[in-house]
Amino acid sequence: MHRNLLLFLEEKTNELAGQTALGMKTNIGANELTFKGISILARRLGSYLMDLGLEKGDKVALLSESMPEWSAAFFSIIIAGGTVVPLDIKLTQYELNSILSDCGPRVLLVSSAFLETGIKMKEQIPSIERLIIIDDKGANKEYESLYTIKDTSSDKKWRHRGLNKTALIIYTSGTTGRPKGVEITYKNMISQMDSVSQCFPLTKNDRLLSILPMNHLFELAVGYLTFLSLGTTIYYSKSLKPNDLFDIIQSKKITFMVVVPAFLKLLKLSLETKINQYNPVRKFFYDIKYELAKLIPLKCVRRMLFRTFHRSMGGKFKGFIVGGAPLDLNVGNFFQTIGIDVFEGYGLSEASPVVSVNTKAAHRFGSVGRPIPNVEVRVDKETGELQVNGPTIMKGYYGQPEMTQDVFTEDGWLRTGDIAKIDNDGYIWITGRIKNMIVLSGGKKVFPEEVESVMEKSPMFAELCVFGAKRQGGQKDGSEDVVIKIVPTEDVINAHPDDKDLEKVVIKEVKELSKRLSNFKRPTSIVVSKEALPRTATRKVKRKEIKEEYDRRND
Repeated sequence: MHRNLLLFLEEKTNELAGQTALGMKTNIGANELTFKGISILARRLGSYLMDLGLEKGDKVALLSESMPEWSAAFFSIIIAGGTVVPLDIKLTQYELNSILSDCGPRVLLVSSAFLETGIKMKEQIPSIERLIIIDDKGANKEYESLYTIKDTSSDKKWRHRGLNKTALIIYTSGTTGRPKGVEITYKNMISQMDSVSQCFPLTKNDRLLSILPMNHLFELAVGYLTFLSLGTTIYYSKSLKPNDLFDIIQSKKITFMVVVPAFLKLLKLSLETKINQYNPVRKFFYDIKYELAKLIPLKCVRRMLFRTFHRSMGGKFKGFIVGGAPLDLNVGNFFQTIGIDVFEGYGLSEASPVVSVNTKAAHRFGSVGRPIPNVEVRVDKETGELQVNGPTIMKGYYGQPEMTQDVFTEDGWLRTGDIAKIDNDGYIWITGRIKNMIVLSGGKKVFPEEVESVMEKSPMFAELCVFGAKRQGGQKDGSEDVVIKIVPTEDVINAHPDDKDLEKVVIKEVKELSKRLSNFKRPTSIVVSKEALPRTATRKVKRKEIKEEYDRRND
């Protein structure tokens, strides 16, 4: 096990100094950092943060798209002894301000693309003392950047912190009055790296294409830290356009990708569209090959049958590690049949995040695999809830002891909120959710409460309830949409006696309030009702009952 993140960085710098660690194709050429390059830039910025007076445990927020400099910025905060707060670039200004007001960072690190957003945040959040650009090489004279600050690293010692100290605060919601920040310790991160790396014995000859946002803990822990710990080279793409992605996959001989199920679904659809354009004879032989491949146990033979596709993927591509949402079995089977491994896993931010994963040695489609090393799981006999224990479990929710207490059992196990079964061979099968959380097709998660907190600000609404409704059929089959049911106030109802007119007014108000929410959180279906919402004896809205009624009417 790595003793701490700073020693890990030092060991990799010494071991793989000149090897490319991170790379990205830009409009002006390749932007690459070696392992030594990460260390040099991280030391430079880390030392500067110390010069600014950053103390151990102080928060530093990071707002940037994926790029090699993100890594240097991340490690610079660790070197200075700070706590990293990665931000989602897709959040609105309102959501970002809510998060920053909660954690109170002293420094904000931004990419050039989000400088304007950063300037606004600095103006509005009193705790932010300094704003630094991480990728500007001198063009902007008004703000300091990673490349223009004075280098004082030669006379600075790295600030080592204890394993139980908070290294990261990952926010899983941003619009409520009190956002939910998951505190991940150094022990959590190191345990996750070591456990997941045992599941995927990769080498420095492997190459990863990273497409998930770096604030996503799945990407940060697996697609970044774990792969980096194995000496793997990681590449980023400026866009998610298929042509750009395939260009990198081919030219860099990519071997792995960490993705959400929606990406695989789109890739399968794209491939099938091309296949359906074959002439009848070619399509006939393809169908025969596909059916034959289903019967062949040897992957190398299946790859030979579909060698044209594998050449288009650079000839070295091995497989996908998938998480964030349920995987469609048909999609997984498709890629397995043509000779590409699909390793589905399961996790949640509170578990740093991976709990279980299918591996080459232990694989069962439909399940989310076995627990990773050093992680224990059990199912509550009364509720069927999956519960987790081990060194990867979070410290708690930042500044919210009561919420933290609620998510743990009396004997210290994490309540996942998911219903599961564990078979005799130790494979976990997720069968449902206790939580209200809505999971969208791309793996994005929406908490009804955070949408409700925004919509409740309207004086036009007497009651409302947000829930997820599953889609049936089509490309997004099995995923959920965000639905809101609204009861307007008596005044609004009386002012608009015509039902269609009332609906138009309510929809207009919802759309206006939705501007405070990221696009993926905005309700896609709006139901207007004049009848009071069903409630329990303690006046809690019966969300499940409302959802079931909606499903019946739309079945």
